Amino acid sequence: MARVKLEQVRKVYENGHVGVAGASFEAHAGELLVLVGPSGCGKTTTLRMIAGLEAITSGTLTIGDRMVNEVAPKDRDIAMVFQSYALYPHMTVAENLAFGLKLRGESSATIAQRVREAADMLGLHDMLQRQPRALSGGERQRVALGRALVRQPQVFLLDEPLSNLDAKLRLGTRVEIARLHRRIGATMIYVTHDQIEAMTLGQRIVVFNAGEIQQIDTPMNLYTKPRNLFVAGFLGSPAMNFLRGTLQRNGDLHLDCSAVPLTLGETSTAALASYVDREIVVGIRPEDLRPEDASAASPTSLRAQLEIIEPIGNEVFLNLRCGDTALVVRTPPHALPECGSVVALSFAPAALHFFDAQTEKRIDT
Repeated sequence: MARVKLEQVRKVYENGHVGVAGASFEAHAGELLVLVGPSGCGKTTTLRMIAGLEAITSGTLTIGDRMVNEVAPKDRDIAMVFQSYALYPHMTVAENLAFGLKLRGESSATIAQRVREAADMLGLHDMLQRQPRALSGGERQRVALGRALVRQPQVFLLDEPLSNLDAKLRLGTRVEIARLHRRIGATMIYVTHDQIEAMTLGQRIVVFNAGEIQQIDTPMNLYTKPRNLFVAGFLGSPAMNFLRGTLQRNGDLHLDCSAVPLTLGETSTAALASYVDREIVVGIRPEDLRPEDASAASPTSLRAQLEIIEPIGNEVFLNLRCGDTALVVRTPPHALPECGSVVALSFAPAALHFFDAQTEKRIDT
């Protein structure tokens, strides 16, 4: 295993488009680091630069103790698992697993041992004589993982390996990847647009948007202390609710969407003293909003009209509207008001997140 370090790595295309704008981060030896963000944000381009499949415009890329900017992909001692399985259809599972080792001139005994170990690790032992067409999508992806595993590289690179699988297979294969990483302790860099995958797999996460890194942190720190509005809205399902308003001297937030002000609490008011008479954005996670009977609720509770109820078994999503602002509440199943009724929403002031409306950066309280 080896560390991977990027220092101000940029990718600028011939037409002037900046694919990656100065990415700097380090995947520690033995770490599973996830790169996440929406389509076109630069995460896959970054992974391809690490693999050597994209030229680096500027900056420094180091694998282990060696700078590899100009090193050919085959000499970087990395293995990559792509979104497509890229298996040879005329070969058996065993032959697919062994093919890369044969090209490297490994002995028959070494090849047999590594194929056997990978098959046992990934539950492929009973499938070694099958061809890819006889496998399910999840089984094919395991073969693709095994083909990378047998090479015993310094670094594994995984480019959205689960995106072609259905929901159930994604869950099962995600767990297998987590188990595999825990067992072999390899350095892995995993790219995905799925924030659930990122949160459940990554020991740390690098959040990209528009070619720039927005935040690097552990999954829970990203969730509880997002650095800006983008991170706050991207991580979390359902996404964080945002309310815009102007802060008053008495500590209330005069909302754009409602005539009823939002009472922020004494601690928040003191921390936001410099924002009096300025617009701020308040973020509230769906699980931190508690629906109440509007007739019995406090007059300072947030009021919104219930539009859609989504029961999903162990919890219910309430889709509401406060003026022009859409809100989502996550709540346990219980007796709920009818669609079209007005619902009062209470919250704990400590659960609120504050952002500067102009810079979109977090305001620490």
